[in-house]
Amino acid sequence: MVNFIGNFMTDGGPFMWVILLVFLTGLGLCLFKFFQLKRQDVNGAKIFDHIKKLVLENNVEEALNICAGSKAVLPRILRSGLKRANEDRQMIEDAVATSIMEQTPKLNYHLNYISLVANSSTLIGLLGTIQGLIISFAAVGEASGNKAQALADGIAKAMNTTAFGLISAIIIMALHTFLSGKATKINDRVDEFSAKLIDLLSVKKKV
Repeated sequence: MVNFIGNFMTDGGPFMWVILLVFLTGLGLCLFKFFQLKRQDVNGAKIFDHIKKLVLENNVEEALNICAGSKAVLPRILRSGLKRANEDRQMIEDAVATSIMEQTPKLNYHLNYISLVANSSTLIGLLGTIQGLIISFAAVGEASGNKAQALADGIAKAMNTTAFGLISAIIIMALHTFLSGKATKINDRVDEFSAKLIDLLSVKKKV
């Protein structure tokens, strides 16, 4: 297996190592983004239930302290609404909306770079194949023996970069889809519990 991989990389030419570097960069970005989103993926229902209980007990300060103890996006947004707990609904909505605009873009940071890496892998693979084909046809023109065999061997090696580029792109795109789904899930949770907090504070103020 090791010999096969070694020959596969060597036969593909220098572009194989470029694709490998791009692939490893993409994996590094995916790993970084995964742990970043993992820190943001808090139990929204549990946090909101705790906050709801404190608000109904008129203990908004304690609810603020709970949110202040977390660096995740959702608690920060909820905290912005809790700060306006004694004001009217419009003020609460404005505070929460502003906080959402400030905080939620962090969830999508670096996702576009991961997509770029996947596309780059494919394109670099195609570029490597074109270069390999150019070299192969040039070699066939100078060959005096079995030109068909020489051309077939050259094309087979040239296709290595396309294959490796596609493998890299498929893996990175799959990871990108998974991470995008995770970010969307957190965004949906933010929208859900932000709306619930606004309703809670509005109703509480009327009571």
